Amino acid sequence: MANCGLLLLGKVVLVTGAGRGIGRVIAEQLAHDGAIVYANDLNEGNMPAWAGECSQKYGTKVIPTCFDVSDTGALKAGLMQVYKAEGRIDCIVNNAAIIQNQKLGMVTKQLLEKMYAVNVFAVIDMIQIASRLMARTGGGCFVNMASITGVVGSPGQVAYSSTKGAVITITKSAAKELAPMKIRVNAVAPGIVKTERFEELYEATGDKINERIEKIALGRLGTPQDIANAVAFLASDRASYISGQILGVDGCATI
Repeated sequence: MANCGLLLLGKVVLVTGAGRGIGRVIAEQLAHDGAIVYANDLNEGNMPAWAGECSQKYGTKVIPTCFDVSDTGALKAGLMQVYKAEGRIDCIVNNAAIIQNQKLGMVTKQLLEKMYAVNVFAVIDMIQIASRLMARTGGGCFVNMASITGVVGSPGQVAYSSTKGAVITITKSAAKELAPMKIRVNAVAPGIVKTERFEELYEATGDKINERIEKIALGRLGTPQDIANAVAFLASDRASYISGQILGVDGCATI
């Protein structure tokens, strides 16, 4: 973990989609930086053991909380569980997402509804409900997970890129609306990040990774840690005058 000091000492943070991949690394980085972390995932799996290890390693609390972000009732109950236990929620990291790549002619309404339920509607639900709780305790922040595809598009990713484009506009609009309540809203837009899911997708499609890397100015794929570092900064008080921004973490691939 990057040694950035205790940027988030004592802050209460909920990270969705923390069961694996980028979400898990984000949750661990926030714990490293001193936050009390509620790590959400749809499936409990091995989260209790991992959470216990993180809690002991970083001297804080990492607490598994399992609910489906696309179920508004379950989402609200999960937020209230955190609020009642801690007395506040300082930050929400909206990381949970579904990605299924399909060529334009193969995209179905069923696929769109599934992806929008998690990638878009759940983000709006989370901001609506959590912002009311944050307003009671003097403010807070949201860090949403966008994507380079939501900025520049990508062939074979019409459904996914459209959901991430929606996240970008949600972030900007919510930032303006919630600013009077001292609630900041930002997003991180990762480029190509080397995760287990990334490797599975590329093996399935037969895409040539080297050709993609050649288009990245910094000459390498991103890592989950690169994304976690950006999220930790935006969640901290060091970003107290930053809101409505989409932070590209893409190795200079979009300019």
